[in-house]
Amino acid sequence: MRKKLILVALLLVLALVAVACQPQTVEVTRVVTQTETVEVTRVVTETIEVEGEPVVVTQVVVETVTVEVPAEQPDFGKVVILSTQGVPVEEAEKMRGIVLADFPGEPEFIGVEEPVLLDRVLAEAEAGEGSVDVVIALHGTFPTLQAADALMDLSDLAAELSDRGIPDAFMELGKLGTEDTQYYIPLMQATYIFAANKVALDYLPEGADPDALTWDDIYNWAQNIANETGENKLGFPAGDRGLMHRFLEGYIYPSFTGGMVSNFKSEEAVAMWEFMRNLWQYTNPQSTTYAFMQEQLLSEEVWVAFDHTARLKDAFEQRPDDFIALPSPTGPAGLGFMPVIVGVGIPKNAPNPEGAMEMIRYLLEDETQINILREIGFFPATGVEFPGFVSTGIRLEGEAVAKQAASPNALPALLPVGLGERGGEINKIYRDTFTRIILNGEDIPTVLEEEGAKLQALLEETGAPCWPPDPPSEGACQVR
Repeated sequence: MRKKLILVALLLVLALVAVACQPQTVEVTRVVTQTETVEVTRVVTETIEVEGEPVVVTQVVVETVTVEVPAEQPDFGKVVILSTQGVPVEEAEKMRGIVLADFPGEPEFIGVEEPVLLDRVLAEAEAGEGSVDVVIALHGTFPTLQAADALMDLSDLAAELSDRGIPDAFMELGKLGTEDTQYYIPLMQATYIFAANKVALDYLPEGADPDALTWDDIYNWAQNIANETGENKLGFPAGDRGLMHRFLEGYIYPSFTGGMVSNFKSEEAVAMWEFMRNLWQYTNPQSTTYAFMQEQLLSEEVWVAFDHTARLKDAFEQRPDDFIALPSPTGPAGLGFMPVIVGVGIPKNAPNPEGAMEMIRYLLEDETQINILREIGFFPATGVEFPGFVSTGIRLEGEAVAKQAASPNALPALLPVGLGERGGEINKIYRDTFTRIILNGEDIPTVLEEEGAKLQALLEETGAPCWPPDPPSEGACQVR
């Protein structure tokens, strides 16, 4: 009986304490201007069981907490960006709302066509007062700005960003033919690569490295497949809507001759066309009807194909486990490839040069580069690793693109520069040369002499100087 009385008394006391000490929330606002230690009082309520009966116990806990004041975020002010990329409304909104969202300032992104950008920046350069802080454009836009002395020297910033993993070959392009002046810093890229069905790997020539193929490897690979399967499984986009001219201009010509234009009819070019004629016997004859090679890869009409990354994307997206992406092969003169380089520069009279430089640093951060890939579709110019949330297909292409650009014997061949509205004519010359030599079987030196004369006339009439990989020229580029 006494034990029960004591228990009842204990429960009564605990209950009274619980009622008297019901936790209350009290909000206290305190301004902390520096890192300091403060006391924080907490009321802790806990329910326990005493001989099967719930009992609420409340206690007051006093803790010391160190409160750190976050460092004040810098504000780089308004930064006006004039860009020829991200012009479509949807892309422009993604640039503003996602890519530039975390910049510590007030970015103003303005998407325009190239003539508008040139007119505005050149006019402001002549007036001596500018309104544009950052210029984003294709490589071919910058020589015009350089010629007008409208660009700031970014050499110091380039040295600061040397750890970003931008390929040396790309940084060299940003010097625009000079030795020690960095006129733009590469920001993003698109390009062309090879894609292959994994089934084709069984037919690779002995000792061939898929990540470091030569053009001889490609020939032997195609020959092995044809000999062992009875089918020609190598494909090129040689149809009317295909990009065969880019393959000729930026890949096979530089790989064999070291240039795109200056060695058009050289002995090296003759050897290259002889190689192409031999290779074509193992190429799927339907290649002259192909446009987007992803379709033929998915149907398995071809096993190995060359094309623009955007025209191979569906194959990698739909069946990432079945295909591999390969860097372009190396020839006698190097690994010729055609990067579509987008650079970022600063006009000499930018009103906010400090903010402009911070914008370039921001654009080259890993997270920003990945956001550009996801939202705009251009591959990073930096050595960023692709995170897990990037689709497998995009990652496969991106890794091949990075390996291609970072190759020690990389030979970037830029899109034709200086031809203006007549840019389509150079593509026709290369395609006509291909048709005459490969499809019609005409004499190689004769065709090169005749088509080379047309090429020289185009260069003379437009005054277009040589562009990489051809060496710089005084006046119009000369064909030899």
